[in-house]
Amino acid sequence: MTYDVGAFRARFPSLASGIAHFDGPGGTQTPREVGEAIAATLTGPLSNRGTSLASDSAAEEAVARFRAAYADLLGVSAAGIVYGRSATQLTYDVSRALSKTWGPGDEIVVSRLDHDSNVRPWIQAAEAAGAVVRWIDIDPATGEIAWESVESAVSDRTRLVAVTAASNLLGTKPDVARIAEAAHAHGALVHVDGVHYAAHASVDLRELGADLFVCSPYKFLGPHCGVLAADPGLLETIRPDKLLPSTDTVPERFELGTLPYEIMAGAAAAVDVLADLAPGGATERRARLRASFHAIDAHETRLQQRIEETLAGLGDAVVLHSRARHRTPTLLFTLPGRRTADATRFLAGRNVLAPAGSFYAIEPFRRLALDDDHALRVGLAPYVDDTDVDRLLDGLAAFVGG
Repeated sequence: MTYDVGAFRARFPSLASGIAHFDGPGGTQTPREVGEAIAATLTGPLSNRGTSLASDSAAEEAVARFRAAYADLLGVSAAGIVYGRSATQLTYDVSRALSKTWGPGDEIVVSRLDHDSNVRPWIQAAEAAGAVVRWIDIDPATGEIAWESVESAVSDRTRLVAVTAASNLLGTKPDVARIAEAAHAHGALVHVDGVHYAAHASVDLRELGADLFVCSPYKFLGPHCGVLAADPGLLETIRPDKLLPSTDTVPERFELGTLPYEIMAGAAAAVDVLADLAPGGATERRARLRASFHAIDAHETRLQQRIEETLAGLGDAVVLHSRARHRTPTLLFTLPGRRTADATRFLAGRNVLAPAGSFYAIEPFRRLALDDDHALRVGLAPYVDDTDVDRLLDGLAAFVGG
């Protein structure tokens, strides 16, 4: 069985708008099943969690299904899955909890490849604790991690290394396992931003070497929320601030207030939609998810190559900054002599959405030292097809030619 993008697109009511979406790194469109799961949970019998009636059992089941779905997606125990409002919120919460044990002489390592949500919370927590911040650098010519900066940044004083598994700006997929090995050799924790990565790859925390991993379901077909994954034993050692009567059990101790059961139901449904794409006969959801991501990768990579070949044919009119050897189907480029924000507006006039900006990835954007205040980002999602790509490429050619 091959991946049928046409059949998949039929599951997205929003695609009837005719918009060709290349804004996947900022958030995907939502399939019908996710919306139906949210509506069914929200409008059915629902109350605070329990086991006495249909309403409290529905809440309990929504939480259990959410944890089970993301355990399968990320390769961890369901007891290590924490719900959050966003990956940013979860990173702030964890950074504040961990930094209670930091002090002068401790060091925290962050990366110039990362979205600011995996930089600023750690810098601010380190500053509050009197700890020192060290930096992992990138080579702006390639968008790759500069390995010598890892070796110089990580030491026996390092308490935590924060790094992305894939850059939301450039698509670069650094060798997280190698970075984690260096960090663990010095007894440091590794916090991985998987927000962009989890939309394009089958995730396994052990393979990555991640102690803490965050992702955002709305980047891969789900509703707006965040997920933190970790070994439950590690979570037991972290003491977040909480209300006195709220539970101290893991993972609930990290989830403040009453949970949004309808959003959790929608997020779980998104995982099931992804698992349903599996071309083959696997029965276990995690195995089906692996097969699905393999099929999605093949589809997105083919479209990515089409786009890159056409951009190369435009010669000096386009400068592609996504050059890493291993990367997601996300392309960042500038247009010498023109403003990419103007290109975004031009494409929008053709019902093509390809945003321009720095996309909260302020450190890598500064490191690129671009002449433009923005850069154009083209990001693929599983529902993008050849017709969408045709419209994008025709629009870019018209803008450059004009």
